[in-house]
Amino acid sequence: MDIRYHSPVAQAAYHDLLSLLLDEAVSEIRGSPKLKEREGRAYWYDHYRLGTDVRDRYLGEDKPALRARIEQHQQLKEATAARKRERSRLVRLLRSERFLGMDAATGSLVSALARTGVFRLGGTLVGTNAFRLYEGELGLRLSFDQNATTNDIDIASFEKLSLALEDAVEPDLADVFGDFNFAAVPDLERGRTWRWRQSGSETLVEFLTPSFAEDEGLRDLAALGVSARALHHLNYLIADPIDAAAIYRDGILVRAPRPERFAIHKLIVADRRLEGRDSLKSRKDLMQAETLIALLARDRPGDLAEAYRDAVERGPRWRERIEASLDRSAEAREAIARVA
Repeated sequence: MDIRYHSPVAQAAYHDLLSLLLDEAVSEIRGSPKLKEREGRAYWYDHYRLGTDVRDRYLGEDKPALRARIEQHQQLKEATAARKRERSRLVRLLRSERFLGMDAATGSLVSALARTGVFRLGGTLVGTNAFRLYEGELGLRLSFDQNATTNDIDIASFEKLSLALEDAVEPDLADVFGDFNFAAVPDLERGRTWRWRQSGSETLVEFLTPSFAEDEGLRDLAALGVSARALHHLNYLIADPIDAAAIYRDGILVRAPRPERFAIHKLIVADRRLEGRDSLKSRKDLMQAETLIALLARDRPGDLAEAYRDAVERGPRWRERIEASLDRSAEAREAIARVA
């Protein structure tokens, strides 16, 4: 497969933009940073007073990069205006380098969701909008066929994490969707909404969560204030997600699955959809898997090998689905054979 890369200038600009967005998130601290421990893991909160109430706003899991930023949050706050100008300059540079970015409709909605705290509170973009983010993460120049555009927005999160954070989006997502002319799609389970459709278009926003049971019903995401469709294999996809910069206006900080997990998960999904007679979407899934597997086998072989071993060791059904998709793609099978 012919892999095309963005220029070194564009790749450096993307990572500078992502760093500035992470700085911006910490610069919004209103009070005193506070560390809380739960089940052996530590999480940072912004502990502040609002009127007579004391609130804890979730910032993220305790990791060296976040801890370093928190230690300098006052200095970061003072540089807010300069940082915003630099982010705008970097986005202009990336567009001149032919980064695809988000269209106005998708970008404006994702930006609104980010402001409510969706991604800060555990939401992870999945699907084609996540695939497009690897343009920056991997320096990959996407073609029209590889891009496989879609207006749908899929967001996944862990049910237990959403409950444990003890924080919630603000304002309510139903109000945000109303502002963009989205209406809830009725579900058989009354009072539980996991997807919204925009009037006058076919655009859907769907919320998903991993299923750890035999059924794939609905679960609740407490932090996001919505229900979510539970799916098998999704826990593998969204474990340990990465921060990413969506190219729209002066950039949006979001989260995406690790690219190597996305690639292997797409092999699984491609077989599931083929089994469900959705051959068009199955082919798109396989195309995205092929693109990422070819690049990762060249640039990040260790990551790809680890993700592949993790998946095939999860059981015979996992192996069967992956093998079925590899039977349809000699290129992907050859690339994985080189690194596994």
